[in-house]
Amino acid sequence: MKMGTALIYDEEMSRYKLLWVDPACKIEVPERLTVSHEALIKNGLADRCVSVPVREATDADILLVHSEEYLEAVKKTPYMTLEDLKEFTLQYGDVYFHPNIYHCAKLAAGAALQLVDSVMTGKVRNGMALVRPPGHHSMRSAANGFCVFNNVAIAALYAKQKYGLKRVLIVDWDVHHGQGVQYCFEDDPSVLYFSWHRYEHQKFWPQLRESDYDSVGKEKGAGFNINVPWNKVGMKNSDYLSVFFHVLLPVAYEFCPDLVLVCAGFDSAIGDPEGEMCASPDIFAHLTHLLMNLAGGKLCAVLEGGYNLTSLPQSVCQTVQTLLGDPAPRPANLDGPCESALESLHCVRSAHRQYWSCLKHAAELPTSGISTKRIKLAEEEERLEKGDEEKSREEQVWPEPPKRVTPPIRAALVLPDGVACPDGCESFGSSEDSDPDIVNKLRENFIKEADDCDALTTLSGLISLVEKMEKNEICSGLALVRDVSMAMMCVVQHAATALSKRLLVVCVGDAAVPSDGTENGKTVLVQFSSKESEEQKCKYYIPVCLKKGCSDASGFMQAVLGLLLPLGYEYDPSLVLLVRMSDSGVCDGVWQQLTGLLQGLAQGHTLVLMQEGEKELVAPTASALLGDAAPSLGQLHSPLPEDVEALERLRHRLQGDWKLLQTTAPETGRGDEH
Repeated sequence: MKMGTALIYDEEMSRYKLLWVDPACKIEVPERLTVSHEALIKNGLADRCVSVPVREATDADILLVHSEEYLEAVKKTPYMTLEDLKEFTLQYGDVYFHPNIYHCAKLAAGAALQLVDSVMTGKVRNGMALVRPPGHHSMRSAANGFCVFNNVAIAALYAKQKYGLKRVLIVDWDVHHGQGVQYCFEDDPSVLYFSWHRYEHQKFWPQLRESDYDSVGKEKGAGFNINVPWNKVGMKNSDYLSVFFHVLLPVAYEFCPDLVLVCAGFDSAIGDPEGEMCASPDIFAHLTHLLMNLAGGKLCAVLEGGYNLTSLPQSVCQTVQTLLGDPAPRPANLDGPCESALESLHCVRSAHRQYWSCLKHAAELPTSGISTKRIKLAEEEERLEKGDEEKSREEQVWPEPPKRVTPPIRAALVLPDGVACPDGCESFGSSEDSDPDIVNKLRENFIKEADDCDALTTLSGLISLVEKMEKNEICSGLALVRDVSMAMMCVVQHAATALSKRLLVVCVGDAAVPSDGTENGKTVLVQFSSKESEEQKCKYYIPVCLKKGCSDASGFMQAVLGLLLPLGYEYDPSLVLLVRMSDSGVCDGVWQQLTGLLQGLAQGHTLVLMQEGEKELVAPTASALLGDAAPSLGQLHSPLPEDVEALERLRHRLQGDWKLLQTTAPETGRGDEH
C-alpha cells in the first residue's frame, strides 16, 4: 500500500483518573489507553505504523468549537483543590475533572489535529489517534460524558479551514450518541454526521429527544445529520453491516467527502458494560475497510469510548490492522438483522428519502409510526428480561479474533508477453509442475485446438494461481486472457470440484455467462449488464439489469452497495472471481471501487479476469488489489428511475433468501412504495 498508517499515542494521556467515588464515571480508567497501545505493540502493529508525536491544541484550535468562557473555566482546573474540582464537575453531566485533565484534553484534541495534518499533507494515507479524554459528547460551553473538548469536531473544522475542504464525513460508531458533534454541525451541509447509538426509546443516556431518527439537521443542514437509534441491546454484526449497506455507504458515496473522520468508540463491541451489544471485535475490520475507498482513502480514526479491557484492545487492533492494508477476516455468522434493527433502518431511510437520491425509493413509514408503537410492549418485555440480562452480562465470553495472516505475495499477475508487471505485484507464469490430471481436463473441456499451447498454458496457470490463493500463499490475482468466458468457466468448474471452495462470481458486461455450479450453492453468480434477463434461474444466479449497463456510475454503485455487498457478505465466499467482459462499459474509477470493496470478502482472495486487449487497466486494477484507495467518483447524480425500480424489485424478490437485503421489518412495510 502506498504511504503508511499513522499511530498517535502519548502515555501522558493516561495520567489522570477519578479522584472520588462516582458510579457513573468509574469505568473511564487510564488502562483503557494503555491496554490498547500494549495490544498494538504485542501484535506487531505499532512497529508497522508511522509514529507521529502529539501536540497540544492551541486556544485558537479549541475556540473553533468551544466558547471562550468555557475554555477559560477549564484552564483554571489544574490549580483547583479536590473540593473545588468536585464542585466544578457538578455543573456538567457524567464527567469528572482532575488537575491534569486540561493538559490531557489539549493533547487529545492536538493528536486529532496532528493526524489530520499527517493525512492531508500526504505524509501517511490514514491513521488512528489513541486519545483520552474522549470528545464527542462535549458541547460548545460544557463538558459532558467523560469529554472535555470535542476532538473530532475540532479536527473537522480545522481540516476545512486549513486545507479548504468542501465536504467532511464524520462516522460515529461509538454506542452513545455524540450529541456534541450533532449540535456543532446540525445546520452545516459541508459536514455529514452519522451516528448509531443505544437509545431504547430515549431511555438510555443521554436520553435526548434529538438523538432519534427524525433529527435530520436544521435549515441548510437538513439531511446531513443521520441518527440510527438502537432500541434494543444485543445488536450483532449483521445489524451493523445492514446499516452500513443500506444507509451510510450509499449516502456517503453520494456526498463524496474529501476526508473521513471516525469517532471510533468501541463500547459498541461485545462485552462492553455500557453498550451491552454483541458485535464481535472483528466487525471493526469490516467497518473500517468499507470506509477506506471514500475520500481517496483519507481516513482518520480517533478513539472515543470502550470500557471492556478485553474487547477494546481487540477492536483497536482490528481497526489498525485494516488501516495498514491487511486483508479483513472472513465475515462469519451473518444471520441477518433483527426486527428492532430493521425498524430503525426503515425509519432512518424514510426520514432521509427526501434529501438523498439514493434513498428516494425507501419505503415510507406507516402513518401510525414505528418508534413509539412498541414502547409499551418494550417496557413490559424489559421488566421480564432484566433478570436474564444481568445473568447473561456476567457470562458473556467470546473467542479471540482469528489471527490475520497476510500472504507473502499480495497480488500475482498472469500477463501476456510485452505487458509490464506493476510495482508491488509478482509476475506469475504457468506452473512448470502443473497437475497432469488438471491439464488433461483442460484439454478435454476447453481447448478446442489440439496444439493451442498458449491457451493451455494460461488456463493451467490460472488454476495454479487459484490453488496458491486457497493455500494463502497469494492474496489476490489478475489475469489478462484471450477468452474471458472460457477462463471464467475454467475457474468455476475447478472451484466446483475443489470441495473447500465457495465461489462468488461477479461478472460485469453483457456477454452470456454460464450458470454452472449455481444450482448447488457452491457458486453464486451476480451479473451486471444492460440486457433484460429471463427470470432468475435459482437463488444463486442473480442477473442485475441496468438500463445504461455499467456505464452509469450512480446506478451501478447503488447496485454494488445495496445488493452485491450485502449478498456477498451473507454468502461468505472463500474466493471472489471478478470478471470484466470486453463490452462492460464500466468507467475506470467505478471498476477500482468495485475491486477495492470486494476485497472485504474471502480474506482478500480476489481473482480478476480481463480481456487481453485491456492492457491499460492492468495498473489501476493492480493498484486496487494492492489495497490502494480507488479515486473518488465525485458527487453522484440521481440514478435512472427505471434502474432504481428494477433494483428494488430484485431486492424484494431476493430478500426471502438473503436476509442482509432486508430494509424493513416483516410486518411494517412492503419495502418499496413509489
